[in-house]
Amino acid sequence: MANVFTLIVNGELPSYKIAENELFYAFLDIEPLRKGHVLIVPKKEVDKVYDAADEYLMGWLLFAQPIARAIEKAFGCKRCGISFIGLEVPYAHMHVVPIDSADDINFTRTTTRLSEDELKECQARILECLIA
Repeated sequence: MANVFTLIVNGELPSYKIAENELFYAFLDIEPLRKGHVLIVPKKEVDKVYDAADEYLMGWLLFAQPIARAIEKAFGCKRCGISFIGLEVPYAHMHVVPIDSADDINFTRTTTRLSEDELKECQARILECLIA
């Protein structure tokens, strides 16, 4: 059975897309730590981040940079925190989370399931700032 992120990247499962290029796909986390929490995955499935090919390791932050800036603008947070955990889904992925304190990126906290309307609103806010 295909991994959930593989299904999202292949368009077999819906997602709230933020950006993509030939190497990466970024989309909203549907159970975020905070509104505006984005996941960035390589299009080529890899389990552990340090097993990713060099081009992915070098390009990940460059791909994330404009997304993080858009999240900061859209949600008025102090900054975006990033994290590679990889325990929830066995597919290397970067979390980009709007934060005002270190506790905002604490993955032991309970997440929130957002409604479709809330997710669409978060997506629109980020996309508006990404384009601007």
